[in-house]
Amino acid sequence: MRIRLDHTTPVPPFEQIRAQLALHVAAGRLTAGDRLPAIRTLANELDVSTNTIARAYRELINAGIAEAAGRRGTRITAAPPVAHNVAQRSEQIEAAADRFALTASELSVTTDEALEAIIVAIRRRNDRRSAPSYTVHVAEAGSLT
Repeated sequence: MRIRLDHTTPVPPFEQIRAQLALHVAAGRLTAGDRLPAIRTLANELDVSTNTIARAYRELINAGIAEAAGRRGTRITAAPPVAHNVAQRSEQIEAAADRFALTASELSVTTDEALEAIIVAIRRRNDRRSAPSYTVHVAEAGSLT
């Protein structure tokens, strides 16, 4: 697993780290039970404050992607929690949309480009759900940027 920070973007380092870890989970490179690097270790590797890593981990925990296991570190959960009522689902999707809108704005993406990216991502996820499941083992293909 590799994480890279882009110091030329207005996206804060904690958000870059959070997003890349979430992508590793979505891509299956991090799975339920996997332990995230110790905060101090990752902070040293990325040359950022331990507070930056702690905030990224807190965001993952708040999203249900990870859980704090005390002295055993932070681990990936089985799956993000599913909202059981309409109000909760609405709040979660609104929060996700706000995060996406902020990132799109910081990247100077047009509304049409942002909407197209969302449509493509949703279709891609739906296609994966309906496709037959196969186990494929591949070597790590590099870093996320």
